[in-house]
Amino acid sequence: MSISRASLRAIPTSYATCSIGAPSDPLPSKLAAISAAGFKSIELSFPDLLAHAEPLSKSSSKSNSVREDDYDTLCGAAEDVKRICGELGLEICMLQPFARFEGWREGTKEREEAWDRARGWIKIMQACGTDMLQIGSSDAPASPDSSGITTAASALAADLRALADLLAPHGLRIAYENWCWSTHAPAWHDAWALVRAADRPNVGLCLDTFQAAGAEWADPTQPDGRLAGAGVDVGARWAASLDRLAREVPAEKIFILQISDAYRPVPALGATDEGGLRPRGRWSHAYRPLPFRGGYLPVVAFSRAVLQTGFRGLFSVEVFDGGPDGGDQKGKDEDGLKEEAEGAMQAHVRLLDECADAA
Repeated sequence: MSISRASLRAIPTSYATCSIGAPSDPLPSKLAAISAAGFKSIELSFPDLLAHAEPLSKSSSKSNSVREDDYDTLCGAAEDVKRICGELGLEICMLQPFARFEGWREGTKEREEAWDRARGWIKIMQACGTDMLQIGSSDAPASPDSSGITTAASALAADLRALADLLAPHGLRIAYENWCWSTHAPAWHDAWALVRAADRPNVGLCLDTFQAAGAEWADPTQPDGRLAGAGVDVGARWAASLDRLAREVPAEKIFILQISDAYRPVPALGATDEGGLRPRGRWSHAYRPLPFRGGYLPVVAFSRAVLQTGFRGLFSVEVFDGGPDGGDQKGKDEDGLKEEAEGAMQAHVRLLDECADAA
């Protein structure tokens, strides 16, 4: 399918609140910068909502920190975020990231907690006015017994189907994303297989330039940052994967495309888990700049494959830029946040320009 420049002009823009400034920066300041740069919507990050709830909680005479399951307080904060976004002309396109949901076995504490969390997040979605929940493919350890998740596709799809049925009466939907360090669905086609098996109209894909390339093209534990082929032509396999995406996935089953690049870690990351997080997970959390800012992933190639499906939906900036060394994101004043958001919009415009077919 052709990718005309005219068809790209109407692509809606979004910015994940976790991707601007630092966790310590006030959410209203982030939202103001995002709006001023011309973005039309946000992904509301749960940690940002939690932080925003803290001062609201204290003003209502609660002295303790807001718990992640204090849904009354969090819903109040979500309503406040909705108000601020309305004043700034922003929509809330998605609540994220809902993690480690699928695969827990019946009767386990983890499964009960996952479903309790799902019901609580539904309340938050209703309070902030979004209809989309991002679920990342679980990175919980797998186990043949109840100590971990199952990797049986039928069980994983059944969990997504059951959650979709819980969401449907409220007009809500799931954007399911492959996380490249996931236990069971690290690649986009793994997530797509589960979306198809779930077989619900309110379950679709959250595709991500970093997660896709991070699973099938790159490896932060290798000195050159590239996936070792073991006799396989990784470049040819990647090209075939992009061709498959463009041919096989209906545009309407892609709910959002998240945009980021990645630095090649020097030295390469250790291959062992650290702090319970796999190497690609550590890479994802701190080494993800905007496109065209020193990264090395084939961002344009993947974005073009998505556009060749006919998708012209949300392009959303989701970066975690700790610099080439993967340090902590630094806090910024209002001018710094504004400059960062403007840079993100410039990267968005350039990405679409490079994705368009040559005239």
